[in-house]
Amino acid sequence: MQHMSFNALRRTLIAGGVLFCGLAAVGGPAHAADFPERPMTLVAPFPAGGAADVLARILGKALGDQLGQPVVVENKPGAGTAIGAAAVASAKPDGYTLLVSSNSTFTLNPALQPKLSYDPAKGFDAVGLVGSVALAMLVNPSVTATDVHQFVATAKANPDKYVYGSFGNGTSSNFAGAMFNTATGLKMTHVPYKGSGPLMTDLIGGQIPVSFDTVVAASQQLKSGKIRVLAVAMNKRSALLPNVPTMAEAGYPTVDMNAWLAVVAPKGVPAPVKARLEKALATVMANPETLDKLKAAGFEPGYTAVTDWAGMVTAEIARMKALAERSQIKTD
Repeated sequence: MQHMSFNALRRTLIAGGVLFCGLAAVGGPAHAADFPERPMTLVAPFPAGGAADVLARILGKALGDQLGQPVVVENKPGAGTAIGAAAVASAKPDGYTLLVSSNSTFTLNPALQPKLSYDPAKGFDAVGLVGSVALAMLVNPSVTATDVHQFVATAKANPDKYVYGSFGNGTSSNFAGAMFNTATGLKMTHVPYKGSGPLMTDLIGGQIPVSFDTVVAASQQLKSGKIRVLAVAMNKRSALLPNVPTMAEAGYPTVDMNAWLAVVAPKGVPAPVKARLEKALATVMANPETLDKLKAAGFEPGYTAVTDWAGMVTAEIARMKALAERSQIKTD
């Protein structure tokens, strides 16, 4: 079974009756109006400069404006997002510490690692899904291939020359690269990094020839000519890179991997505080200015509230385990 895209995930949630249609009507005790009374922290479990960091800063500013308190973005990279996720899962469940991350954290890591420092299903309360971001195959300009077909032919003729980088073991970019290997018959060695920022630095510097990264991270470097993008790793073109073909167009429709993104809080946040956070995020995600900023940064925004986070995550982990077995994705 293929992975579940963000739009498919939204349809599943809607079909299961878990999409909130009346967030404005969500209420709670009177003291919910007092929250928040001090600055909040939004943890991004990646280094500064990556897609999650861009998303965190857009959402943090908008949420701060909506809630009337500053929302400080704190980068906690490492261990394929596990360090940041564990820090939030163990934080006091008072609503003042939030995490924004992708399916790498919630379904891909646990699909590969049975023992994590956090419980992706039971360790968090969902504030809401906020959208998705496309992944792409990037190359250093020294790579002579100008399209996927040329690259595959060149790599097969020089099997020891090419490795691919990702922004961490078990992340969506790791899955995308493994899918590409499986689909093309290549055996490029995987080189994991601690986030998109250092991955991009080494790609530009020529330390690695190929990477799978987000279109958000790729767009600015593409404009400057520091990298080239051979294909988008999904079955429709990215609005941010409309001239870049898809893997499906290149003849590899099974290379279809995007990153869906969510804002969560530690498990056990008081119901009125959770409702306040949900309403604030829903309002932010309905704001045209915020949506324009997210789209300009390469995201496909779309707010979905989730009532059964544990059920959703558990089902997705099972799908990712099957995909990992087929694509032989492993952690170190």
